[in-house]
Amino acid sequence: MSEASQPTVTAAAPTSARVLPALIVAMLAFTVVQTAVVPILPSLAKELDVSGSSITWLMTANLLSAAVLTPLLGRFGDLRGRKPMLLVSLAGLVAGSALAVSTHSFTWLVVARVLQGAGGGVLPLAISIVRDEMPREKVTGGVAAISASMGVGSGLGLVATGLLLEHWSYKSIFWMGLAFGLIAVGLVALRVPKDPVVDKNGGADPLGAITLAGWLSALLIAVSQGNHWGWTSTKTLGLFAVAAVVALIWILIEVKVKHPLVDMKMLSRPAVAFTNISGLLIGFGMYGSFLLISNFAQTPEKLAHYGFTATVLHAGIMLLPSALGSMVAAPVGALLIARRGPRLPLVLGGLLGSAAMVYLAVRHGHEIDIYLSSAVFGLGVGLAYAAMPAYINGAVPAEQSGIANGMNAVLRTVGGAIGTAVMGAILTGDTMKLPIPVQLPTLDAYRHAFWIAAVMCLVAALVPFAIRRIKPVEPVAAEQAAPELAKTDA
Repeated sequence: MSEASQPTVTAAAPTSARVLPALIVAMLAFTVVQTAVVPILPSLAKELDVSGSSITWLMTANLLSAAVLTPLLGRFGDLRGRKPMLLVSLAGLVAGSALAVSTHSFTWLVVARVLQGAGGGVLPLAISIVRDEMPREKVTGGVAAISASMGVGSGLGLVATGLLLEHWSYKSIFWMGLAFGLIAVGLVALRVPKDPVVDKNGGADPLGAITLAGWLSALLIAVSQGNHWGWTSTKTLGLFAVAAVVALIWILIEVKVKHPLVDMKMLSRPAVAFTNISGLLIGFGMYGSFLLISNFAQTPEKLAHYGFTATVLHAGIMLLPSALGSMVAAPVGALLIARRGPRLPLVLGGLLGSAAMVYLAVRHGHEIDIYLSSAVFGLGVGLAYAAMPAYINGAVPAEQSGIANGMNAVLRTVGGAIGTAVMGAILTGDTMKLPIPVQLPTLDAYRHAFWIAAVMCLVAALVPFAIRRIKPVEPVAAEQAAPELAKTDA
C-alpha cells in the first residue's frame, strides 16, 4: 500500500526559467524581511525608547503572524488558486514594509511586523505552484531551490542589515524589504500563470481557522515571552495551558467538520507527521544557531576573554557562509532526492547541522571556526529543507499540497521560536560578574547551548528512519487522474 495519494492535475507547463526565479525572489523577500531586524533589536530599543523586553515583540509579532497566516493562505490557495493567494501574501509583506518606513511609533512598527508576517504564505504556495506548473522532471529541483532559499535569505538578511547600518539609519532595513517585496510582486504577477489546480469540492472552516490561530498564538507568545515573564510565572503557564486546551478543541473540530482546514488523517500520515517533527527540530537549530553565532561574535573579547568584538556587519558576514551553503544544497539536494529519495538529504542535513554545532562547542577561538561551522550548518539546513517538501508532496494529493506544506512551515516557525527562547534562557541564566551594568554570558553557557543545538539536529537526522520509503506522486494529465485514484493511505 502506498503512502502516496491522488495525483496532481497539470496544464501545459511554462518553462522553469520563467516561473522559478519569480518564486525564489518571493521566498527570499520574506526570509530577508523576517530576519533582517534580529541584529538591530538592541539599537531599535534605544531608537524607539522602549525596554529590551518590549522590543522583542517586533520578532514575536512577526513569528506569530507568519505561523497563523501561513497555513490559512496555503489552504485558501488550495481552494481559490495559488497565484491570487501568493499575491495577497506578498501584498501583506509590502504593506507592512511601507508602514514600517513611514512610522516612528513602536506600536505601529509592531503592526507593520504583523502585516509582514503574511509573507509566510509564500513557501507553501510557491511549492504548490512548482508542483502544478513545472515539467515533472524539474519539480524536485524547483521545490529544493525554493526550500533552500529560506536559509539563503536568512543569511543574506543578516549581512544586508549590517551593511545598511554602516551607512544609513534603521529605516533603510525596511526600505530594503519594501523594494524586495515590490520586485517580487511584479515578477509573480507577470511570470506566474494562473494555476489550474483548485479544490472545488472543499469549503471554508471558520472554527478551525479561529482555533488554529488561538492555540498557535498562545503557544508562541508563551515561548517568546517566557524568558522575560519567567517560565514558571502565572502568565507563561496559563498561556501554555490555553494552548493545550484550544489545540485539543481544534483537533476535535477538524475531525468532525465536513471540510476541515487541516485534514487530520493527512497530518497523521507517517511521511507528513515525522517530516513535521524534523522541521520543528531543524527550525530550532537554525534560528538558535543564528542567535548564538551572532551574539558570540559581537561579544567584547577584552571583557569576556572570548568572542571577536564584531560589529553587526562583521557578525553578519560570519553568517554569510551559511547562506552560501544553503545555496549549494539546493542542486545537491535535488540530485540526491532524484536518485535516492528524500531520506538521505534529510538525514545528512541533520548530521551536518549537528556536526557544525559540535565543532563550535569544541573549537571557537578563531574566526575561521565560525566561518567553517556556518558553512557546514547552512549546507545541512539547505539539504533538510529541500527534502521536507519532497516527503510531503509524495504523501498528499495536489489539493492538499498548500495546507500540508503550510503546516510544515508552521512547525519550522514554532521550532525557531522555541530555539531562540531556549538559547536565550541558557545565555541569560549563566552570566559573568563584571564591574559594569552589562551582563555577558559565560563561555560555558555558549558551550552548553551549542551542545543542545547539536543534539536537536542529531535527533532530526534520526527521525526520517521512522518513515518508510515512499514512491513520490508523479503529475499526470487530468484525463488520467480518475483510474489512478485507487491508491489508498497506509
